[in-house]
Amino acid sequence: MEKMPAAKNVKPELPTCGIVMPISGDEECSADHWLDVRHIIEESIERAEFVPQMVSAADDVGIIQKRIIQNIYGNPIVVCDVSGKNPNVMFELGMRLAFDKPTIIVKDDKTEYTFDTSIIEHLEYPRDLRHPLIVDYQKQLVEKIQGTHKKATTDANYTTFLKNFGTFSIPVLNTQEVSKETYMLEQIQEIKQLLLDKKVQPPLDKATRFVKSLCLHGSKEQIGEILTTLQKTSYLSDVIVRTVGKDHYHIPVEGLSEEEISQALKCAIAVNKNARLLNG
Repeated sequence: MEKMPAAKNVKPELPTCGIVMPISGDEECSADHWLDVRHIIEESIERAEFVPQMVSAADDVGIIQKRIIQNIYGNPIVVCDVSGKNPNVMFELGMRLAFDKPTIIVKDDKTEYTFDTSIIEHLEYPRDLRHPLIVDYQKQLVEKIQGTHKKATTDANYTTFLKNFGTFSIPVLNTQEVSKETYMLEQIQEIKQLLLDKKVQPPLDKATRFVKSLCLHGSKEQIGEILTTLQKTSYLSDVIVRTVGKDHYHIPVEGLSEEEISQALKCAIAVNKNARLLNG
């Protein structure tokens, strides 16, 4: 009888370790510097057998602020680099600490401690990223990630920050199960809003108001619906919406044929009967 092949060892899915850190250059450090720092942190996280992920990252398209908050709350552990005291980083760190979730704070040797978080241990690394010291820093970070996660998952009394000062009710994010259809509709609405936010632009100058355009009056939701309808046509696939005033928008149609403009106007009127054509 033929022997069955031995079952392969299947590795369990690794937990995520979120990353909060600066990404844009500033007066002291360039964007390339922060990219190097990110690689150092990610490498350490991988050595600790976690999956590194910026808290702003996600597999789906969605509103970035909601995604960040969900990851700040949901990631099993987060490494936060407060070097340079970037306002966005400090705000996201504040939220993580308010949730009292496992957090590791790191900073470079040029950044001063912040009074409110100085009681939390900070792992320090050289800003110039000198190799011998970075090697030692990475080793410490790996040990800290593993130790913190183990402590947080085995010790019922574990606290990162809040419980050092008394008894607090930790905020939670309410979750709700929805049907696949409801979820898809919500995602479509978010994509439409992102599309509208990207496409709506203020007029560059007064002359912009008087080019041949569709003139629309209505709420952003109505304009978004018109925009979605227009983008189904090939000739307006790259439509731009310009803000003229409160609930007043223009969509330039300069360069389109009379037939294409007529069809675009019909599409707009179908959603908003007050839509009209400005001949410029």
